[in-house]
Amino acid sequence: MECWCLHGAVGVAADWREFSKNAAASAIATRAVDLWRFLECAPMPLHDFGKALNAEAGGEVKRGVGRALLGYSMGARMALHALAEPNHPWQAAVIVSGHPGLENESDRSSRRTADAEWGTRAFTASWNDFLRDWNAQPVLGKTMIRDDAAMTRLANRRQEIARSFIDWSLGNQEPLWNRLAGIQIPVLWIAGENDEKFRSIAERAVRLLPKAKLAIAPGTGHRVPWEAPEWFAQQVTHFLKTGDSDFS
Repeated sequence: MECWCLHGAVGVAADWREFSKNAAASAIATRAVDLWRFLECAPMPLHDFGKALNAEAGGEVKRGVGRALLGYSMGARMALHALAEPNHPWQAAVIVSGHPGLENESDRSSRRTADAEWGTRAFTASWNDFLRDWNAQPVLGKTMIRDDAAMTRLANRRQEIARSFIDWSLGNQEPLWNRLAGIQIPVLWIAGENDEKFRSIAERAVRLLPKAKLAIAPGTGHRVPWEAPEWFAQQVTHFLKTGDSDFS
């Protein structure tokens, strides 16, 4: 199985480096996708992203017997849009700390306003101050640890990151709750034990998906892949190899 990995907001493809090493030890190839390149030239709404990613994957030569799509947080929302498209090229999916969409227009409007403010700060404020305040959000829990090269790559993408707060805002996302039943491939949905909001979302989403399993990461918050890397890699690789997951 070849697993395409979609990073989160204010993230980089290199965030998947440790997972990729763990997956390789289980004979699973990975491809960490740089999401910012999709916003380099022009805006790209989420539904267009799903089509673009599927077309790109469909045109690539497989490096395994099948393709899986893994997305974290913002990347999970983007993965859901790709999976909701007809005739997509994926045989399995892993959704981590994902959100199918806000259903109340008032909530969506509030989120658009908040994300527009983040976008402005990402583009105009001190980059270090922006990162500090972004990582200080209670929902995110532990701060991501990145090396200097990754931090440089992030700073070089501040224009695309700022644009993502508009194009890929949860407030601008079409709610996908009613389309989950149409995703017929096996899905492993992961949430952190201490991430109450996203754990509740995960529980609801799994009930709507035809072939889904829920895995709750013990003692973790929103950033499961980096708070519990060994647990995460074990769950994902086992699922991708067998279509099942050992939740013990």
